[in-house]
Amino acid sequence: MPTIALVDDDRHILTSVSMALESEGYAIQTYTDGATALAGLQDLPPDVAILDIKMPRMDGMELLRRLRQKSELPVIFLTSKDEEIDELFGLKMGADDFIKKPFSQRLLVERVKAVLRRAQSRDVPPTGAEKAKVIERGKLLMDPDRHSCTWDGKAVVLTVTEFLILQALAQRPGIVKSRDALMDAAYDDQVYVDDRTIDSHIKRLRKKFKAVDDNFDVIETLYGVGYRFKEM
Repeated sequence: MPTIALVDDDRHILTSVSMALESEGYAIQTYTDGATALAGLQDLPPDVAILDIKMPRMDGMELLRRLRQKSELPVIFLTSKDEEIDELFGLKMGADDFIKKPFSQRLLVERVKAVLRRAQSRDVPPTGAEKAKVIERGKLLMDPDRHSCTWDGKAVVLTVTEFLILQALAQRPGIVKSRDALMDAAYDDQVYVDDRTIDSHIKRLRKKFKAVDDNFDVIETLYGVGYRFKEM
């Protein structure tokens, strides 16, 4: 039974979202502020965390920043419609998805299911047929079914969104992918993101790979066009 953590200072949202997710068979953890949630999420890690941005004691952005120091836990943010800057900053920090308030319970449930499907596949050993899906490009090795990624034998931990963007680029080296194409690969059609969002994810990808290899340069920028994975 997957566990979903809800962090929001609005008890009405906690109650209604908990009921919707419990009706789908999920176990629920609830927290009313970021500071309490940080300790709880570290002691009892859930499968997905849903975080409100504006909360007392510690807001959702700071909570995400601290979680990302030790964990790649899938995170969905709840944000108000007037928080576009926060949304872009949150994606840059490694949030997997955003849902704007007010939202339908069904939309939230479907988003949770989508993130869980992608995140849980990393723990499933591949069969013979699944091994054919593994992507090898020079020093890069990606296994979509296990959500694993290595560079020159060293593990690179990616969020679900980062993994999908890199996978879209690495599948066809040398082929330019527009930002729109990368948006389609990483988000469903119910999520609006702009060019800056994809740029932020690319910057995070480069930073993570440079942490294991300072010479990493296989993600190329074609200004005004998009990105491509360098042919090896």
